[in-house]
Amino acid sequence: MKVARFHAPGDIRVEDAPEPVAGPGEVKIRVRDCSTCGTDAKIYKHGHHHIRPPRVMGHEIAGEVVAGPAGWRPGDRVQVIAAIPCGRCGECRRGRMTVCENQESMGYHYDGGFAEFMVVPAKVLAVDGLNRIPEGVGFAEASVAEPLACVLNGQELAGVGTGDDVVIIGSGPIGCLHVRLARARGAARVFLADINPERLAMAADLVAPDEAIRGDQTDVVEAALKLTGGKGADVVVTAAASGAAQQQAIQLAARRGRISFFGGLPKDAPIIELDSNLVHYRELMIIGANGSSPSHNARALQLIATGAVPVGDLITHRLPLEQVLDGIGIVSRGEAIKVTVEP
Repeated sequence: MKVARFHAPGDIRVEDAPEPVAGPGEVKIRVRDCSTCGTDAKIYKHGHHHIRPPRVMGHEIAGEVVAGPAGWRPGDRVQVIAAIPCGRCGECRRGRMTVCENQESMGYHYDGGFAEFMVVPAKVLAVDGLNRIPEGVGFAEASVAEPLACVLNGQELAGVGTGDDVVIIGSGPIGCLHVRLARARGAARVFLADINPERLAMAADLVAPDEAIRGDQTDVVEAALKLTGGKGADVVVTAAASGAAQQQAIQLAARRGRISFFGGLPKDAPIIELDSNLVHYRELMIIGANGSSPSHNARALQLIATGAVPVGDLITHRLPLEQVLDGIGIVSRGEAIKVTVEP
């Protein structure tokens, strides 16, 4: 079979590999869609401390069962979680699986979905991380359940709800999912900002924010304050790996505003300047967001299935496995919303 393996920064190879065999408690699946994301692009450029090469990449996975233990039949359509909590540590026992002390990940610790076939580890099944795809949801849409699950976690932590004015900085696939989920959660108005005018225009055409703020032409903070009558945003989400976006988020948040630092910063530039008095006097709440839990993935699939958060139109590129490097390049350059690989 064909796989896309990471060997070193700048070295991902599409190559032949033996078809995997499922062990006790494992499920072998035929991968039908594995979507790409900005993390794949970062791994390609810089590697990752959890990846010991060679490793098959890809963590937004949907496919159909080939073989598995009792309860799983050949042909079952499934979606696989990316982040695997242990289910046993103190954080997991408290229901905080997104910050599991022993978390592992598909495509990092285990071979991922840029392959024709893959094995789902028993650890995934142990935490209910292999989800049946609802009727009417295609494999490509199901693969987007993983990033949507992360967005769901972020908005739950930030308390996005009825009547909120929400500003989302970053118009990639995560930003688009934030727009749609915020609306589904009852936000009054949702504004989308980006410094990439082409990607912002593409995203705005798809998700129709109440206003698209071109950060290359205008001051995002001033624009957001004007749009909210000087009040500021109830919730600000930084859906970009940008220290400048995080600083803007603090400046444009309303009193008692909630700020989601959703996009992590580059490892070599993780420090920002922060006006602590804004946090103090406005009683701002700055909240991190780290991935998703198995239950977030299950609920994300339901949001897609019910139409509460449509995702099919966000998939702007579908590529065969042989073109996975092209897909990663498209993501790196911001030329797409969502790119999915179909082995």
